[in-house]
Amino acid sequence: MKPNDAALNAATSQIAEAQQEPERRPSIAGFFDEATNTVSYVVHDPATREAAIIDSVLDYEAASGRTSYVSAERVIEYVTAHDLSVVWLIETHAHADHISAAPYLQEKLGGKLAIGKDIIRVQDVFGKLFNAGTDFERDGSQFDHLFVDGETFSLGSIAGIALHVPGHTPADMAFIIGDAAFVGDTMFMPDFGTARADFPGGDARQLFRSIRRLLALPGGTRLFLCHDYKAPGRDDYAWETTVEQQRASNVHVRDGVTEEEFVALRTSRDATLSMPGLILPSVQVNIRGGRLPEPEDNGVSYIKIPVNAV
Repeated sequence: MKPNDAALNAATSQIAEAQQEPERRPSIAGFFDEATNTVSYVVHDPATREAAIIDSVLDYEAASGRTSYVSAERVIEYVTAHDLSVVWLIETHAHADHISAAPYLQEKLGGKLAIGKDIIRVQDVFGKLFNAGTDFERDGSQFDHLFVDGETFSLGSIAGIALHVPGHTPADMAFIIGDAAFVGDTMFMPDFGTARADFPGGDARQLFRSIRRLLALPGGTRLFLCHDYKAPGRDDYAWETTVEQQRASNVHVRDGVTEEEFVALRTSRDATLSMPGLILPSVQVNIRGGRLPEPEDNGVSYIKIPVNAV
């Protein structure tokens, strides 16, 4: 953690206030997609009904190349049933394991589509990989808003703040709303550990520092994770934990694990992992804000598969 971390101090104050005043705490619903092991969230202010949708999922069948909206419709049903007003559609990063449904949800529910400003670095790397050409803008303009570290926002009367937590990818952000932190792919449940750091622009040392930054938040901070894979010996999926629990028992990064130990562990583990099954379609679409490539002259969109390039 950097000394005199103003953004972290602001987040800590926000969380402390929310823990003392229940009306500053958001209502949270998680939607688990077992096909991709992804959790999407609807977060809202009970007083004003303003809501954010975080890390949504578009159903995609790789064998046929067909998309569907079953996961997105579950979110829409919840938003409608609770009479919520969506003001933010937030991506914690450009996902490599599922396609975002944010454009579809925006069409149906409204709200601003947002991600961290370092998405431009990811767009540059993958724009070259997919030979996207000059028509593909690498400036984040596919999103309505690019968050920077320490930037504040709100859901009605509930305060929020964004923290830059790179390492898994350069663009990862944690979004803290009231006393709840949505940490994307930085950490998993304590019994499963941490995210990989071997994607382009990933860095295990940077990931360790980002995680320790998050673990400097108050112990009672609620952490909501983007994925769960059921660690050996655990039969149920889970995606909510706390800073205190992570510091005490995360198998990769609990208190007492040094940066050098973590880097060695993470690097050796990453070397054994295969690429996510949907990485090529997912990243190709998600760097476009969840939009498919422009249709060609026959009206069909095509996803490229670079051969012998990854």
